[in-house]
Amino acid sequence: MVTAGDFRNGVTFEMDGQVLQIIEFQHVKPGKGAAFVRTKCRNVITGSVIERTFNPSDKFESAFVERREMEYLYQEGDLYYFMDCETYEQIPLNADKLSDAFKFVKENMVCKVLSYKGNVFGLEPPNFVDLVVAETEPGVRGDTATNVTKPATLETGAVVRVPIFINEGEKIRVDTRTGEYLERSKE
Repeated sequence: MVTAGDFRNGVTFEMDGQVLQIIEFQHVKPGKGAAFVRTKCRNVITGSVIERTFNPSDKFESAFVERREMEYLYQEGDLYYFMDCETYEQIPLNADKLSDAFKFVKENMVCKVLSYKGNVFGLEPPNFVDLVVAETEPGVRGDTATNVTKPATLETGAVVRVPIFINEGEKIRVDTRTGEYLERSKE
């Protein structure tokens, strides 16, 4: 059991048959009246975000979200196949279970498959990935007055904004949570 007074970022709990995860929380003690907890919660199954206030003494059942490391193998139609790194068991995931960040995942990359009570509901790719720039326009000489960026298509098909000095064939590091270019890859 977890009480609303113990809420912290990342805490998962069950409420009204839904599994919620705290994104933001704020303990509020007004001058008059009782204290309360203002939260922003994400439904881990559907991905929707709600804002809600709780009494600090409200109790909820803790929810354990299982994160299993699995290797992405291949795609066949709308199904994406993943292999458990320990048991070598393969499971297919439907395209609607994958997050937007999946566009940065290539074959043989290890991801975390999220499940609750055995039901798979999502996927977390690694936070940072190194990918090759497949296509981009050449930079224009002398166009360096400000932070100029250009679109670049990566080997996975994802498009990110990169500085003008990045060329085709270079390996870059991308943050999968924000979809932003970070740096040239050190590999």
